[in-house]
Amino acid sequence: MFPRLTTLAKLFTADYWIVLDDVQFTRRDYQHRARLGGLDDPARRQWLTIPTHLPRGRPTLIRDAVIDAPSPARRRTAGLLRQHYGASPHWSALAQAVEPVLDAFTTGRTAAVAEVSTLVLLDLLGWQGQILTSSLLPARPGRSVRLADLAAVTGARAYLCGTGGMTYLDPAPFTAQNIAVAPFRLPTTGIWSSGRRLSALWALAVLGPRAVGARLKALAVDYQTPYGMQVYTPTDDQPLSKG
Repeated sequence: MFPRLTTLAKLFTADYWIVLDDVQFTRRDYQHRARLGGLDDPARRQWLTIPTHLPRGRPTLIRDAVIDAPSPARRRTAGLLRQHYGASPHWSALAQAVEPVLDAFTTGRTAAVAEVSTLVLLDLLGWQGQILTSSLLPARPGRSVRLADLAAVTGARAYLCGTGGMTYLDPAPFTAQNIAVAPFRLPTTGIWSSGRRLSALWALAVLGPRAVGARLKALAVDYQTPYGMQVYTPTDDQPLSKG
């Protein structure tokens, strides 16, 4: 939900975003929550969480997770976002982008809110990529094999992999399909210093969509030039859960 700046940067760099809707929901992940930073002090942080019920217990897939009390959850989300970023000079653009996210609460599905919250930020920044859904694509089982198969479906030349994902990813299935595994590393200063912890909303509120977009476009050029085409799945820095 409202992805971290590092995640948004990786998605922005990719030509394809494959939404993993058929893996196990993880409560301690960012699938149903975002960490908001204070407008004037990013160290002042608060979790924004969608109360989520898992109909099948722990094995529940992301696509099957449902929102507990969607209407109150919607109101609380709207209130927290305005509380944190309403004073930003860029709030008008952010508020307009947030409206479809708030509307997505009526679906009752946590995954719908999470997907829309990512898409609206990508749209705000001018992303030109395509979105696919993993459950609709052919792929063999197995953590790295499946990711390689999903990348191959798009005709990707490279798979963008976060630093966490590099610790578990087996490059062999990618090599077998002539797909490079490209480590995705970002600067660690400025807005990037909190990029792995805070939602990208903080950077957008502080700098505005145009300034953040310029930074992401510069990064995208650096990564896309050697490969020409990229693919990214949003949980590639976490192991695919069994279920």
